[in-house]
Amino acid sequence: MENNQQQKQLQIKVSDEILKGFYANAMQVMHSKEEFILDFMNLSPVQGVGIVGSRVIMSPGHMKRVIAALQDNMAKYESGFGKVQIAEEPAEMGFKG
Repeated sequence: MENNQQQKQLQIKVSDEILKGFYANAMQVMHSKEEFILDFMNLSPVQGVGIVGSRVIMSPGHMKRVIAALQDNMAKYESGFGKVQIAEEPAEMGFKG
């Protein structure tokens, strides 16, 4: 059975602010029955300051797809560059969640 339909291309626009990225050295995950909330943070123990640079909210079903994609990409990374060791948790920084 031939499929003669043209594949639709989705154009994604990214602002310069988002395109430059945000360095995160910490993440907090919260959830309810309907959604997961991921806060990506940059914590500076020297300055005693933490900044939430991005908050991502998604459905549980999409969260499962994200986890699968991350696991797949980590496996590909490790097959090319070697096993990644889990980083130690940072010392207490005085931040309370």
